[in-house]
Amino acid sequence: MGQNPEMMRAVVAEGSGGPEVLRVVQRPVPRPGVGEILVRVKVAGVNRPDVIQRQGGYPPPPGASDILGLEIAGEVVAAGPSAGRFSIGQPVMALVPGGGYADYAVVHEHNALPIPPGLSLEEAGAIPETYFTVWTNVFDRGRLQAGETFLVHGGTSGIGTTAIQLAKAFGAKVIATAGSKEKCEACLRLGADVAVNYRQEDFVAATKEATVGRGADLILDMVGGDYIPRNYDAAAQDGRIVQIAFLQSPKVEVDFRRLMVKRLTHTGSTLRPRSPAEKAVIARALEDKVWPLLAQGRCRPVMDSTFAFEDVAKAHARMDGGEHIGKIVLTL
Repeated sequence: MGQNPEMMRAVVAEGSGGPEVLRVVQRPVPRPGVGEILVRVKVAGVNRPDVIQRQGGYPPPPGASDILGLEIAGEVVAAGPSAGRFSIGQPVMALVPGGGYADYAVVHEHNALPIPPGLSLEEAGAIPETYFTVWTNVFDRGRLQAGETFLVHGGTSGIGTTAIQLAKAFGAKVIATAGSKEKCEACLRLGADVAVNYRQEDFVAATKEATVGRGADLILDMVGGDYIPRNYDAAAQDGRIVQIAFLQSPKVEVDFRRLMVKRLTHTGSTLRPRSPAEKAVIARALEDKVWPLLAQGRCRPVMDSTFAFEDVAKAHARMDGGEHIGKIVLTL
């Protein structure tokens, strides 16, 4: 470990509940294993899965740390056996299965990525979770093509703001849903062709109107519940729906005749439990296809707010409140 300390600050949830269950505790600094690097964390992203874990609904996968946090940016301070991709002192951002809310985190070197020029550390710490999620679901599973119409729910979330920008960058027409006039305006500024205030409009009717009755070729949904049958209504013939979360219930009654008649594909995925090797494939695609866009400034994370590490409960309260637009990060 060299000059790195033995102990570090880390955030865990003591029990399940609101932001008040979060605690800053002392933990041993982890040691990098084979193919892993140790990163001195400077920025940790705050994501919806962290909130669900805090609430007791998203336990860490087997072998993962109980320390919260799925994305980090910082600098490499040590490398385990066979890890040679990054040099000591090199700035990186990384997707981690847990352990991100801490002074130090270990990550497989192929789940870490260099920081494109022109990005701040705060922006870098706001990228991995949403960019990995959007790439694998919208482009890998969803097969979004230039010229298609893409409907994304939660347009001002971290996922939504990322999906709007990447879909536009790759030539799609984008319809986004959001819950206020301000949030709809933010979606349009990011490049959405149509923004639907779901509190005032029916997104199915709005999608049909925007596509002259055809519907959306691809729908990215993190809501679930009664959105599932409505997504079937909003989808085009041969449309695809990708499910990535459930803000409403994961259980719903659906008439599958619509799926048959329209020849729909409804798929979904989770990211966190995937192996480092599976995540490495996504990382390579991002570095090849998306990192040039970040370097050119054609897309970048939308930053809502930055909180000091000790104010992690305030950061979670900000996310719980639902008023944020874009990403919330912690600085260490």
